Parts: sequence; C-alpha cells; structure tokens
Amino acid sequence: MNWLLVVAGAAVGAPLRYLTDLTVQRKHDSVFPWGTFTVNVVGCLILGVLTGAVTAGAASSQVQLFVGTGLCGALTTYSTFSYETLRLAEDGARFYAAANVVVSVVAGLGAVFMGVAIAEAWWA
Repeated sequence: MNWLLVVAGAAVGAPLRYLTDLTVQRKHDSVFPWGTFTVNVVGCLILGVLTGAVTAGAASSQVQLFVGTGLCGALTTYSTFSYETLRLAEDGARFYAAANVVVSVVAGLGAVFMGVAIAEAWWA
C-alpha cells in the first residue's frame, strides 16, 4: 500500500510542478529559470515542515510517503535544474548559470531550515 501513497503524491506533484513552472516563467521575461527555482525552493520548504512534523510526532509515515517522497519528489527537480544551468552556460549566460547554482542551493537550504523552524514552533 505504501507505493500507492507515493504514486498519489507524485500524481499531485508532477502537474503542480509543470503548472507552477509555466505560470512563474511567463511572469518573468528573463533567461533565468525562475519556474524551476520556485518549485525547488517551495519543495524544500514543504520538506522542511514535514521533517519537523515527523520529528515532533505530528505526521505519520504515510504522510511522509505521500508528501515527502511522492509530492515533493515529483514537484522538485534536480535534473531540470542541472539541464537549465548547463543550457545557460552553453548559451553564454555564465553569470546566470553560476547565480542559478549558488542562489538555488542557498535558498533551498534556507527553506529547509525555515520549514523545520516553522514546524518546531508549531508543534513544540
């Protein structure tokens, strides 16, 4: 049954990633991959909150499978982040490529830490 939770979460996360990326990228007239950046940072925040909730005993392993593995696994995308960074570098936008790496890693880590802090404040 656990695999059904993962599949259900992924069925929500994948279209959410596509629609979010499409919406965000349309609003920014830039070569910077704002859509991928957004889904990755939001996914990190969600995973941070989930981690804190699980640690506090406020979320079950089933919620962890559905939200963490399924939804966040399909919502976030390391492969697209890597491809877009490579594409930026190959197209001569090396500053944007470097910025994408640095800003994505810093923002993602910050979002995870913030998510854990939110969960600890909420369930502590």
